[in-house]
Amino acid sequence: MASSALPPTSSFLSDKKDVGFSSFCTQPSFPCSAQVSKKRVSKKVVSVMTPQQSERKPSTTGAVKTGMTMTEKIFARASEKSQLIPGENVWVNVDILMTHDVCGPGSIGIFKKEFGKNAKVWDREKIVIIPDHYIFTADERANRNVDILRDFCNEQDIKYFYDIKDLGNFKANPDYKGVCHVALAQEGHCRPGEVLLGTDSHTCTAGAFGQFATGIGNTDAGFVLGTGKLLLKVPPTLRFVMDGEMPDYLLAKDLILQIIGEISVAGATYKAMEFVGSTVESLTMEERMTLCNMVVEAGGKNGIVPADSTTFKYLEDKTSLPYEPVYSDGQARFLQEYRIDVSKLEPLVAKPHSPDNRALARECKDVKIDRVYIGSCTGGKTEDFMAAAKLFHASGKKVKVPTFLVPATQKVWMDVYSLPVPGAGGKTCSQIFEEAGCDTPASPSCGACLGGPRDTYARMNEAQVCVSTTNRNFPGRMGHKEGQIYLASPYTAAASALTGFVTDPRDFLQ
Repeated sequence: MASSALPPTSSFLSDKKDVGFSSFCTQPSFPCSAQVSKKRVSKKVVSVMTPQQSERKPSTTGAVKTGMTMTEKIFARASEKSQLIPGENVWVNVDILMTHDVCGPGSIGIFKKEFGKNAKVWDREKIVIIPDHYIFTADERANRNVDILRDFCNEQDIKYFYDIKDLGNFKANPDYKGVCHVALAQEGHCRPGEVLLGTDSHTCTAGAFGQFATGIGNTDAGFVLGTGKLLLKVPPTLRFVMDGEMPDYLLAKDLILQIIGEISVAGATYKAMEFVGSTVESLTMEERMTLCNMVVEAGGKNGIVPADSTTFKYLEDKTSLPYEPVYSDGQARFLQEYRIDVSKLEPLVAKPHSPDNRALARECKDVKIDRVYIGSCTGGKTEDFMAAAKLFHASGKKVKVPTFLVPATQKVWMDVYSLPVPGAGGKTCSQIFEEAGCDTPASPSCGACLGGPRDTYARMNEAQVCVSTTNRNFPGRMGHKEGQIYLASPYTAAASALTGFVTDPRDFLQ
């Protein structure tokens, strides 16, 4: 629920265009509108003229073709159809299936039950298995889940299994990566135009690469393991056109919190969310990943950003497999279009206990906090830590509350310790974090984003107030059911750590 103290949303989202009825016109050669003009037509015949005949080539499909969105085109290609419209159910060929330690054992169990205990997976090179959720814990059941994954991957000779055996020192496990959604991108499993399914709701993160990516359940994953196919319904598309110069105190997290606050956590239920515009084009790949990551918090089926030179450059050293980008047609049908002037946005938070409980960070300056958490698939990427370090360095101050840092992957952890922060005189993130009094960066994993076993690093085991760069703030999400979570960008999280209150990052960046 949006804060009543927010300025009129028209300054943020303007020209909201509801195409409504005309969105699904099946005969594009005729006007299709809810309003019909009632002009008087004279019945007097002035002249009769035979219209000029032009050569008419036969349709290749026997039906009139209409424009398609990016998501519809990917569905069409994956289902070997020439034309699709929202609402159609089609069998799609899956390019990549990802699973992890929480849902993998269940998916494997269903696969063996339905296809036979000696059955082989459909393609050992298209399955990616990434332990990442409940890793650094003494919980026996959590540890057993990883053992189940390992046994299955050995049995099936799965090519991409990012294993971890030594829990005492993650660096002793060269194959271990960390958070699946960031690892998928870093290891080259995300490619434009493809279909990527995963047993995790935030699989939609990969839509940043111009592909269809969404989360599925264990039963569906078990079926995909055996067949490489899944029956999916083509979603209609909401289009978000974001233009204007991005203020230097905003990050993509602010953009997606604005959108969720505008349309609500149910506003995009089973819809594709397509992000375009000059602002989106200016975003880095990691920031685009943040944008797509949280579409599921609006109920979205998938988020998607058109692939461009930024995408292709990122992929240069990540994959050698060919890929074919797709783009929405000029005549594509969008269920609704939103236009956002990003230059007018301010830093935002989502107050407890819903991602759509939007408020301006400066309106929450009296909210006292107990801790700050920077990490997760949403806010634990290299650029997220760079942003936090930039603000800490600019302030020259020390944090006033415990500040937990959980890099998403092993590569991110290395970046935190090795990459110099621009404008910081050669200092790395880790050096700046240490000077600011933050906790030492932890072993890469999902960490406390979704609570986990009681011994999970930085888990909320008490009823505390936390500013977090994660994606959900429902009761109990990070542990204690009475804990209060304010979702925020890395800038806002770092600023809040320095004051002990929810804080607008402009207090330190300007």
